[in-house]
Amino acid sequence: MQIDVVGDIHGCFNEFEALTKKLGYNWASGIPVHPDGRKLSFVGDLTDRGPASLRVVDVIYRLVKEKHAFYSPGNHCNKLYRFFLGNKVQITHGLETTVAEYEALSHSQQNEVKKQFIWLYESSPLYQVLDKGNLIVAHAGIREDYIGKESNAVKTFVLYGDITGKKNPDGTPERRDWAQHYDGKALIIYGHTPIREPQRLKRTINIDTGAVFGNKLTAYRYPEDQLISVDSTLPYDESRFRDRG
Repeated sequence: MQIDVVGDIHGCFNEFEALTKKLGYNWASGIPVHPDGRKLSFVGDLTDRGPASLRVVDVIYRLVKEKHAFYSPGNHCNKLYRFFLGNKVQITHGLETTVAEYEALSHSQQNEVKKQFIWLYESSPLYQVLDKGNLIVAHAGIREDYIGKESNAVKTFVLYGDITGKKNPDGTPERRDWAQHYDGKALIIYGHTPIREPQRLKRTINIDTGAVFGNKLTAYRYPEDQLISVDSTLPYDESRFRDRG
């Protein structure tokens, strides 16, 4: 099984297109398809903060629908899903950019986008178990003893990480680095926490290199064990990176 796992896109469509082309995918059909049958995998957080969230949704909806890709949601995906269901959510922390795009559409276009995203979210697993369990793709990571389970505790961990219940000075949830304690055999590819360079720790790799914060968008090639990136076109925001300094 040959898979290219793409980090948090956050509406950075141009970077997504550039990265897939660098990985050898062809866009002639309007979606990235690899001539050798490789498949894309997405760690979640397709939308919010970036300039073209709904274009990203459209392409990944088509990829998953046509069985060219695997997807599982991130916390931003979960919030957008709840927004589309009509639940009361705060239009903040990036969701406001996606909602602005959505509200600029015609009524029929809005219905189409909403239908696409709800299908994508509801038809996808909480996390991906690929290559007979040798590769796990989970948005914020997953503990070894949670693999194969889907309780509320597992869902919270996968979407938000190993949160302590406390807040950082900037208002974001305080999180433990769960990867330090992971001793499983499966390789876990995740994102969620923006870092300037991909972080390998034991059998885990964080590939969220903060494209939406002006750094780069990264993919992990499996089983080749290669990391491939493209530079972001957006302004660089040093304050957003956990590994700064």
